This record gives sequence, structure tokens and C-alpha cells, in this order.
Amino acid sequence: MGENDEKKKKSKTATVFGFPISIFFIVVNEFCERFSYYGMRAVLVLYFKYFLKWDDDLATTIYHTFVALCYLTPILGAIIADSWLGKFKTIVYLSIVYALGQVIVAVSAIHDITDADRDGSPDDLTLHVALSMVGLVLIALGTGGIKPCVAAFGGDQFEDHQEKQRSTFFSIFYLSINAGSLLSTVITPILRAQECGIHTKQSCYPLAFGVPAALMVVALIVFIIGSPMYTKNAPQGNIMVKVCKCIGFALKNRFRHRSSQYPSREHWMDWAEEKYDKLLIAQVKMVLKVLFLYIPLPMFWALFDQQGSRWTLQATTMNGNFGALIIMPDQMQTVNPILILIMVPIMDSVIYPLIAKCVNFTPLRRMTVGMFLAALAFIAAALVQIEIDKTLPVFPKGTESQAKFINALDRPLEVIAGDKTFTLDAFKASEDYLAFDGGFSLSLGGADYPSKIQTNACTLQFKDLTSKPDEGDNAIRIFNGLSYDVKVVVSDSFFNYTTPNNMSQYVLVPQGNPEFKISNDMGEECVYPMSLGFGSSYTLVIPSTFNFTYKCAESIVSVMDMSPNSVHMALQIPQYFLMTCGEVVFSVTGLEFSYSQAPSNMKSVLQAGWLLTVAVGNIIVLIVAEAATLPEQWTEYILFASLLILVCFIFAFMSYFYTYIDPTKIEAQFAHMEPDDKRKRFEMVRNDSERGSGRRRSSTPSYDAKVISQTHM
Repeated sequence: MGENDEKKKKSKTATVFGFPISIFFIVVNEFCERFSYYGMRAVLVLYFKYFLKWDDDLATTIYHTFVALCYLTPILGAIIADSWLGKFKTIVYLSIVYALGQVIVAVSAIHDITDADRDGSPDDLTLHVALSMVGLVLIALGTGGIKPCVAAFGGDQFEDHQEKQRSTFFSIFYLSINAGSLLSTVITPILRAQECGIHTKQSCYPLAFGVPAALMVVALIVFIIGSPMYTKNAPQGNIMVKVCKCIGFALKNRFRHRSSQYPSREHWMDWAEEKYDKLLIAQVKMVLKVLFLYIPLPMFWALFDQQGSRWTLQATTMNGNFGALIIMPDQMQTVNPILILIMVPIMDSVIYPLIAKCVNFTPLRRMTVGMFLAALAFIAAALVQIEIDKTLPVFPKGTESQAKFINALDRPLEVIAGDKTFTLDAFKASEDYLAFDGGFSLSLGGADYPSKIQTNACTLQFKDLTSKPDEGDNAIRIFNGLSYDVKVVVSDSFFNYTTPNNMSQYVLVPQGNPEFKISNDMGEECVYPMSLGFGSSYTLVIPSTFNFTYKCAESIVSVMDMSPNSVHMALQIPQYFLMTCGEVVFSVTGLEFSYSQAPSNMKSVLQAGWLLTVAVGNIIVLIVAEAATLPEQWTEYILFASLLILVCFIFAFMSYFYTYIDPTKIEAQFAHMEPDDKRKRFEMVRNDSERGSGRRRSSTPSYDAKVISQTHM
């Protein structure tokens, strides 16, 4: 009693503007935690592809496996909090696990750990993969485990007469989630674009993961600091466990009485009446009725969560130059939270009232429309992908080979390659790659060479790229046609092997206006400026006639091996707009519908079921990514859109037969259950148990008949 008085006194005195001061620590904690999670997730698929060198399908699969795990673990967190540790200790302990996972992922992204030869690439990717997976599992346990606890713990800080303040708190809490998500999705891609490293500078994934890790540590510290001010309720048992036990007993009891000699009951959950009261059974029936409608919903999330995987990978092949702003591929995800902040009030105050004047736009109809909009978003993504595919270079397949010829001589050169004849001017290259079926004969200026070109005094062969440069960067290499060594530097990056008549390795240069500084041992220097877009590849030829003079840059020959990305990222905005509208209509309405149709003490059960649909949706993505062998990416988008449209019709059919209920009225029917009914039910259970023991000792039909007559009085 004294402890309760102390809590009440604390809540009355420790307030700011009528709010318990403890909630400010909770809101700051949530902002930092959401920044940590969404910031890490924003660059995760690019880390898989460009650092761990996974292909698109594997990167997508692991990404969605991680997201699915994040939405499966909330059930575990809720059970731990309500049945064992309580919300406060669960949040603290799992936040420590969470922060540890973030730190491990950040460490796994440090390429210098295994870069013994100092070439900028890890020598032991297995170690980095192992650390990454351990870190991601810990993050999934942490973020999923605390997800159902933090908001509920914040609600516990208010007293019964503070309903208005509690409602305002949840609005602020939701705002902190979106603010953390929006800021992190903008900031972490910028951090990733920086270059860092002890010996070789590379994309700074350690910083992109390290800042979210630091924010998670801050979130934990802030939450612990507020400990003396919190109202901490003791664990009272988890309703989900009770619901599962009730369902399990009903199934087991129905199976035990499956014989036709037992009278059927109105609902299969009625077989739990021997052990559980009718109020609980009625509440479970209401929950199951809604959960049945959840069955088609994972398909929506299968499309929605690909914003962070497939759509981000799509953006890497696009042009992100918006004039005053340069948008990186992983920053396009910010369109979603920005549009959410815009569309939620527009939907509530404009769109819904207008539609309501024409039709009865019920919650289930809204959700159907939301799924259809998500399908349209993927159709839009497919159309964008078709345009991108038109601009991508055609790389050789099978035994096919491709070759581009550069004339490094100071005179025209006649070239006969296979059945193709052309003349190259001095210091010029063929306009495009020529395709051959395997090897080919080559004649230069009348001299014949083998079908497979060998390096000799007159011909030099170098391998070109067979894919677009990573992360929208530009791949640049230097051919030194001089008779002496030169040094070439761009943005602190050196070109190796700039020896006479040799080609350097590729160096990735970001979009912008870089300057290539060419110098010799005499200290002479020439600056060659370039204007680079996204995803191009160039060979810069330093001709034999090059001199370090005032106009030295004019003699350098720029050969475009791969054109820059020409499809603009702005074309992704329609698909993000459609998907965000679908999210607002589907997700917000779905949560509202679930809350209105759930019994008063089982709203958390439906919340867990809702999160489970997100997890299953991500599992669908990884199954399709691994199982579907579609030749083009746009066909996969159409496949997902088609599946969701099919699900729309199924969900609309299921919704047609759904009858909306008022859980409060149904619960009221069982609120005043007579004590005699409870006593009779207890006697039924006892007698059923006795008769069951008798059947085990002597399986005669008479015992079964008695049990039936007693159970159905």
C-alpha cells in the first residue's frame, strides 16, 4: 500500500505541463532507437552488395530475413516483459543486446581488419560476414524485443485521470519514431558516402553503422537515467500465453471428442468451456475472427518492405542529380516518411470525407484499396525498370566476347576485326563495343594477328568492366602512352601502374567535377577537369604527343566505355507516392480496425498478429528472390504486383462476409456471470476428469455416455 502511495505522490509532483517528467526520457529513448534502427537499415543492402560482394538476390534475401526476424521477436519480448522481467528490465537488458549488435556490425564494416595487402578490399570476407550476421541477430533480438514494451511502458506512467495527456503522449511518441526515421535515412547515406580507412580510403560503412550504434548507446543511457522517476508495474502474466493455452485446449479437447457420438458445438472454441470461462472464450473468438482476415495481409508487406532492398538497388542505376541537391540511392527512402507526414492529414481531412459522401468507405474497403495502390506502385517500378534496362550496356554472355579498340598512334589505323572493317583516327577509339562469337582474326594496318589477341609490341589487351560501377560511382582508368612514368591523383586517390604504354587499374570517382592531377618526376603538373554523372566508365588516354604546357589538358583523350545513368531518380517518386498512399490507407486503417474489433484486454494479441504479418511478408520476399528465376528485374516487379492484385480480390471476398462487432457489448453479456454457472462448470471439469480416468482403466461405452450427459447440461 505504501509503495502505491509513493508512486501516486511521485506522479503528482514530478510533472511538466501536466505530463509525468519520466515520459520525456522515454520519448528521447525512442527517437534515438529509431534513428539507430532505420539509419543502419538504410545502408544495409548496399553494404551487402558492395562490401560483402553479394549479388542482388542474396543481398535482398538476407535483408528481408533480418527484417522478418525483427518482426518475429516482439512476441518474445512481450512474453518476457509480461511474464518474467517486467517492461523496464526487459527494455534495459534487450537494449544492451541491441547496442552490442550495432557495435559488432560497425566493426564488421572495417575493411582494414583483414586488409593485409592494403588494397582496400578485405582479404577474409568470411570473418566480416560472420561478424555481420552475429550483429544483425543481436539487433533483431533487441529491436524486436523492446518494440512492444516501450510504448506500453510510456502509457504506464499516466494515471487514470490523465487520459488526455496519455493520448497526446502517444502522438508525440509516434512523431519521435518518424523524426528518427527521417533524419537517419538522410544522414547515414551521407556518412556512407564519405571515405575512410587506415591504409586505403573506401566508402565509410563503419561510420554509417557507428553513428547508429552510438545513438543506441545514448538511447540506453537516457532511458536508465530516468529510472528513479518511472512507474514500474510488476509483470502480471501475458495474455498471449493465456490465449494460446485456451486455443490449444480447445483443439485438444475437440480432437479427443472427435467421434460422431459427441454432439457438435456451435463453434470449435466452445470445446474450451470445460476449463476456461465463457468471457475468455468469447474474447478469443473475436480475436480469431480478425486474425483470419490477417491471412492475406503479408503480401502487402512483401511489396512494401522492398523499398529498402529492390528499390534502393534500382536507384543505384539512376541519375540522382536534382540540381541543388545530389540524392544518393539509399536516400530515396526518405520520400516515404516525408510523404507520410503530408498524406496522413490530407487523407483524414480531405480524401476520406469526400469519398464518404459517395460510398460507405469502411475500414476493410480502405485496406483493399491500400493493397491495390501498392500493386500499382510495383507496376510503376516495373515501368521505370524497363526504361533503365534500355540504357544499360549489353554485356557478353556465354562464349560471346566484346572488344573496343583505341588507336594510341599519331596516325590513322585501318582495323579488320573478324568480318568488321573500320579506320581509327589518331588517338581515337571505336564508338562502341564490337561483339564476336568467341575469338576473332585481327589485322592492323595490313599486319595479321592471332584470333586471340596477345600482348606484343603493337597490341595491348586489357579487361573492361562487366557490370555498372558500384554505388553509382564512376570507374576511371588511365592509359599512359608516354615513354616515362607519370603520377595521376584524383581526390587523394592514386592510379597504380601508370608506367609507359600501360593501363592503370580502375579508380571509383563519385559524381561531381573532379580534377585529375598528372605530374612527372620533374615536378611538372597538368590538371585535367571532368564532369561526371552517375555510373559511367571512362578510359583517359595520355597520348605520346602529350606535353606539360599551358593547354596540356586539351591533348588528353577521354574514351567513354560506359555511359552514365540517364534515367532520373525523380521517376521513382510516383512509385513511392503510390506506395505511401497505400501504406496510409492500409496500415493506419488496419491498426485502427484491429483496435476497434479487439476485446479490451487483447489488443496486444492483435498487435502481435499484425507484426507477424510483416514478418511473413518479408519471408515471402526472400522465398521469391531465391526461388524465382526470372530473367529481368521488371518481370519480378510484375509478379509481385500480380500476386497482390490476386490477394486484393481474396481479401475483398473475405471482407464481404465480415460482420463488424462491438467488443464492449459482447463482453458485457458475460460480465455478470452467475456464480452457479461457474460452480456447475467446475463440477463438469471434475466429473469429466473422473470419467476420463475411468475410460483409461476400463474403456466401456457407459462412461462415455455419462460424460456426454454431464458436459452438455
